[in-house]
Amino acid sequence: MKNQAVNDQIAGTTHASAGFDEMVRPDGSIRPAYQKLADWLSQQSRGLMAKKQEEAEAIFRRLGITFAVYGDSASNERLIPFDLIPRIISAKEWRFLERGIEQRVRALNAFLYDIYHRQEIIRAGRIPAELITSNEAFLPEMIGFDPPRKIYSHIIGTDIVRTGENDFFVLEDNLRTPSGVSYMLEDREAMMHLFPELFSAHRVAPVERYPELLRQTLESVAPAGCKGDPTIAVLTPGIYNSAFFEHSFLADQMGVELVQGSDLFVEDGSLYMRTITGKEKVDVLYRRVDDAYLDPLTFRPDSSLGVPGLFDLYRAGRVTIVNAPGTGIADDKAVYAYVPDIIEFYTGQKPILQNVPTWRCAIKDECAHVLQNLETLVVKEVHGSGGYGMLIGPHATKAERASFAKKIAAKPSNYIAQPTLSLSTCPSNVGKGSSPRHVDLRPFVLVGDRVRITPGGLTRVALKKGSLVVNSSQGGGTKDTWVLED
Repeated sequence: MKNQAVNDQIAGTTHASAGFDEMVRPDGSIRPAYQKLADWLSQQSRGLMAKKQEEAEAIFRRLGITFAVYGDSASNERLIPFDLIPRIISAKEWRFLERGIEQRVRALNAFLYDIYHRQEIIRAGRIPAELITSNEAFLPEMIGFDPPRKIYSHIIGTDIVRTGENDFFVLEDNLRTPSGVSYMLEDREAMMHLFPELFSAHRVAPVERYPELLRQTLESVAPAGCKGDPTIAVLTPGIYNSAFFEHSFLADQMGVELVQGSDLFVEDGSLYMRTITGKEKVDVLYRRVDDAYLDPLTFRPDSSLGVPGLFDLYRAGRVTIVNAPGTGIADDKAVYAYVPDIIEFYTGQKPILQNVPTWRCAIKDECAHVLQNLETLVVKEVHGSGGYGMLIGPHATKAERASFAKKIAAKPSNYIAQPTLSLSTCPSNVGKGSSPRHVDLRPFVLVGDRVRITPGGLTRVALKKGSLVVNSSQGGGTKDTWVLED
């Protein structure tokens, strides 16, 4: 059959037991978007791919692209695993995703404005009041405040999974401090260096303008009284944070200062940063510090990461904090189950991108269903992230499921559950050829004077055969994502 087993790369391809294969059809033929890549793979030797893999690792090691593995006694920092074979998305598929993503982020920002003002969605009975008022991610301190342009979440990472030809689902909404965009940019730069001939054979939509577009977005939400070009700074918790490389990278790419809380102070109704030439006023603060640590006078008094007086300054409209405090309520996993209702309520439209079916353990009948079906479900903590605090039922032991059941029974409102999805697969370089591995996608969205969506985003890949866990902290890696232009 044409294109099947044409050389070591294709012949070395083994197919996963389940999952939509984004490159190869069930009959063994190659999908059109992947045809040129398949032809190219057929001409690459295992030795060359191994050499290129070593070269890629050397590039990332030189750049210092690492991440923290919490709880790993062997090493706190690891190199980001990188897969050489790009993921390809057709122009038609991307246009569909763009429409769905924009609809979603606009609705979620409208939801945030509403719950911190009149709470019309609660009055209408579309979501229960306790889902908001009893949620630790809801900040009463934000009630009644109007952020610039009424935007709360300016930088969003929407996690999308695919299960079929036209079946895309939103797995999570990341509206607080989403990470990973630096890996998207560095993956692209590495691929352009390693395989220029592959790029020349495709029309790939660029991602390189993200830092420029990020800066434009941040400038567009400067305080109303800002005169001239706004001064922007990136607030980092410091060098020991798992995403410090990204904080430093983005500040450098935008040409703005990277600061810690100790570099900032409030004086005469403005926020200033200390520089070698004296103090400089800050208009927009892109924070990568969690809400609780932003201001010890308003939130945690023991925080040394934030700035005393920052929140009052923000409420007074003298500085813009990006993303706004309190945005976490919109990506809370318990709220996630209501996002289709949120979209309909604020847009009057049906969701373009669907949610993954979700059971809320806070609801008695749904909790009973979850406890009776743990062996088939994925259970997540409502406030968990990064693959931590979750149970993958089909891969867990009987003892692990029993232990997790006790946690759910003790605090059901802390958990939601979803079916174990058969994530789509893409070809990945595994040393003995290529082999399908499960993937997800995190497109990055900027919301300011308009919505800007970078074509592609970060594809995360489960490097272990059969694994569905794509988080780098849990053994996953990344690959470049190519959106083809018409």
